[in-house]
Amino acid sequence: MNSRENQLQAFDRLLTIMDELRAQCPWDKKQTMQTLRHLTIEETYELGDAILDNDLDEVKKELGDVLLHIVFYAKIGSETNDFDIADVCNEICDKLIHRHPHIYSDTVVKDEEEVKQNWEKLKLKEGKKSVLEGVPKSLPALVKASRIQDKVKAVGFDWDEPHQVWEKVQEELEELQVEVKAGDQDKMEAEFGDVLFSMINYARFLNISPEDALERTNKKFIKRFQYLESKAGELGKPLMDMTLAEMDVFWNEAKKL
Repeated sequence: MNSRENQLQAFDRLLTIMDELRAQCPWDKKQTMQTLRHLTIEETYELGDAILDNDLDEVKKELGDVLLHIVFYAKIGSETNDFDIADVCNEICDKLIHRHPHIYSDTVVKDEEEVKQNWEKLKLKEGKKSVLEGVPKSLPALVKASRIQDKVKAVGFDWDEPHQVWEKVQEELEELQVEVKAGDQDKMEAEFGDVLFSMINYARFLNISPEDALERTNKKFIKRFQYLESKAGELGKPLMDMTLAEMDVFWNEAKKL
């Protein structure tokens, strides 16, 4: 691994390249925070994919892309004299020190849960009116539900045992079935949302990331379906011309693979 001196030199090199690109490259000169926003989101998802695939070489590359975006935003901020990369670094350093009094002060904690609870209490003391203010509005719904549940757990709003959560899942499923039989589309959607929310809560009690679990299933389905497509291609028969029974033969083969 690189020494701290080499790490700082590498970061300085990136800052220098960013200065040069912003001054000389037509594309880089044109960018604003608004034009970079969707690209940053895309890069973050690509990093997430690499992490799920456990491809550490790709993780390294995607981290570089995300770091570039951070440096890019800081460069734009410096051009309007609002902030620069030093301000960004100092801001997060100050926050980390303030939010970890068990490391940088005399506060004593017994475990990870108490650290989380103290974190939320400190945020409220900083002026936040709700523990849920830190949940970004633009998060995908599945991730947002997980973060909401994590946040309220930190202030004690939570079930005691996993079986209680599972009973809630079953209760929500029964309520969904009532609305399905009634045929009220709006109420069905509302109850379906409750089922998903309770399932995400149950996943949390099982120490399962619902996002990761669903993505694993997505990847598994894609692989199996593409196997089915390839077998259909070998037969020279379009999928739409195959019966479900014919497709099931190859689907079951894919499951065994």
